[in-house]
Amino acid sequence: MKPVVNCAMKTVRVVIFAKAPLAGLAKTRLSCALGTAGAASLARKLLNHCVAEAMAADIGPVELCVSPSARHPVWRELAIPSAVTWSEQGEGDLGERLARAAQRVIAQREAVLLIGTDCPGLTADRLQVAAASLNQHDACLHPVSDGGYALLGLSEYLPSVFMNMPWSTSAVAELTRRRIQVAGWTLKVLELLHDIDEPQDLQWLPAGWLPCTGQSVSKTPGG
Repeated sequence: MKPVVNCAMKTVRVVIFAKAPLAGLAKTRLSCALGTAGAASLARKLLNHCVAEAMAADIGPVELCVSPSARHPVWRELAIPSAVTWSEQGEGDLGERLARAAQRVIAQREAVLLIGTDCPGLTADRLQVAAASLNQHDACLHPVSDGGYALLGLSEYLPSVFMNMPWSTSAVAELTRRRIQVAGWTLKVLELLHDIDEPQDLQWLPAGWLPCTGQSVSKTPGG
């Protein structure tokens, strides 16, 4: 059994994985409901919200890990706070990219919260709770209703949670949980949240978040 790591004196870094909010690149599965421009507009709003909540949580450094390159002009169009540091996701599948970021951060003797920009419910207070849970647990997880997760927190590096994972399937959160337990780690499973990936997910958006697209969009399940 791996001993629980006490991270009370360990910095917790929030690493936000973000895709550039470009039409035809970001939130493409929402294009049928919002159009490509509307989907990109929502992606930008989600990204800005995520960064703002991570900064408001005030739990440690905030890093934006981006694709494509941080040199792409689109990033200069966003009002990203100067305190945010930048990195690039690089090549490989999602697991390889997440693994590189986690390993790099943990090698710096920091704990890490890995998050995406798809979950508007991942607020500053929830990030604070996740960071605090690493004082008593080796890992924490915010599952989402589609079977994935919105947040994975690690006190140490565990490669098995990244490798040979069936990404973008309903098995991801459960497999991650099992692999953490197989490693003998303690895990804090936090409340179920909702990602915004498919048209039916639009019901979970905060009021006033839908972009004006000229299209009729229902926020009710199956609508």
